[in-house]
Amino acid sequence: MTFGTFEVYDDIPHERGVYCNRSLNLRSIKAIGYDMDYTLVHYHVEAWEGRAYEHIKLRLLAEGWPVEDLTFDPHLAIRGLVIDLKLGNLVKANRFGYIWRASHGTSLVPYSQMRQAYTRTLVDLSDRGRWVFLNTFFSISASVMYSQLVELLDARKLPEVMGYGDLYWRVQDLLDAAHIEGELKGEIMSNPEKYVDRDPRMPATLLDQRRAGKKILLITNSGFEYSNFMLSYTIDPYLPEGQTWRDVFDVAVVAARKPNFFSGSSPIFEVVSEEGLLEPWVGSIEEGRIYYGGHAGALEDCLGMSGDEILYVGDHLFADVNVTKNVLRWRTALVLREMEEELRAIDAARDTQREIRSMMYEKVRLEDEYSRARLDIQKIRHGVPPEQDATQQELEARILEIREDLARVDQQLGPRVAADGTDFNDTWGYLMRTGNDKSHLTRQVERYADIYTSRVSNLERYTPFMFYRAPRGSIPHDPDTA
Repeated sequence: MTFGTFEVYDDIPHERGVYCNRSLNLRSIKAIGYDMDYTLVHYHVEAWEGRAYEHIKLRLLAEGWPVEDLTFDPHLAIRGLVIDLKLGNLVKANRFGYIWRASHGTSLVPYSQMRQAYTRTLVDLSDRGRWVFLNTFFSISASVMYSQLVELLDARKLPEVMGYGDLYWRVQDLLDAAHIEGELKGEIMSNPEKYVDRDPRMPATLLDQRRAGKKILLITNSGFEYSNFMLSYTIDPYLPEGQTWRDVFDVAVVAARKPNFFSGSSPIFEVVSEEGLLEPWVGSIEEGRIYYGGHAGALEDCLGMSGDEILYVGDHLFADVNVTKNVLRWRTALVLREMEEELRAIDAARDTQREIRSMMYEKVRLEDEYSRARLDIQKIRHGVPPEQDATQQELEARILEIREDLARVDQQLGPRVAADGTDFNDTWGYLMRTGNDKSHLTRQVERYADIYTSRVSNLERYTPFMFYRAPRGSIPHDPDTA
């Protein structure tokens, strides 16, 4: 994190930093709530999403769909893409909603076709009948299967007549069924080493926050049995002897049904046994207990806190940070684990980036000279003295030279620009950028997340008393960006 030219936290690796959109003083935060899946508990994405994909595939096979030859390719989709239910495409848009790249099935759409399809179209996430935003890692398996099924649908190989939108919701329903029936979570609980990436510093981070006087909350959509198992596996081994994850959280809420938890008034039950037995809630929520369902209003009443006194940390842009920000005015932190890989890819591409900037400078300089020469020729033709001391023939000769120089620069620049970001993803490039612009995902992160980072334990180095200060926002006419 940089303030002016002074590196205050230069001991923190780039990929383990905490980045600030809106200034956040942790000293004024009295409670910190956490999501569990892909927030406190991180999964090996290819293993977890690969199994989710296989469960979708098995259900489709049972319905007679010709998917036996399909295999999971995690590179076909990344978080932040948008599914176009009208055209059956996966698209990546910039911060303004203009589509930068699109794929149909498993192949990129040529630029000319993409331009024809989307010239008058902007991605509008409020239009949920057309656009589906891939908010989280849990979106990857269904998106990969959907892309592959689009090709079978186009080839008329599917047993049912349906549109692209119907196809997506069929895939999503099958994935939801696998979650609801507990098959996926059962497999993970039987072999957590294969699926779960434990972070030994995460429990220490939570304990530091508790020692600093913060109330620590768990608010997860996972049920009690699975939450108890996962937190016992990821937290208990790293706690002082005799303590368990229940000693870390002041209040725990399972089966929260987010985002409704933050905006609704669902009934509350208390978990009263190790087997997950529930009793109806009577009276007020009490600290040191575990609750099932409920709503944020009851939690705020229990804590005697509301609004910007509470920070919520999650990985889902809508269910975790959008709703808490818009409805409750809680402060928000987003966990983007992919940032570690992305920032390593960016660091590895620094030399290439310098070459691109140098070539772009040369290109702009040549284009300016070319334009001025063209304008001087027009002045001569209209009997107006040119800006340059040159004849029309000399200017025309210089234009030919400039065209050759521009072609040379473009020939060198093109492959470098095309390769930029492929170390992160061959098809879609960087997570947070669309070419030279911010991605649509980045726009959502800026809009709803006060701070963002790659993992919860990154907060440890900054301490629970950190004042996160947003950098000075840049605008195009700033001297250092012009």
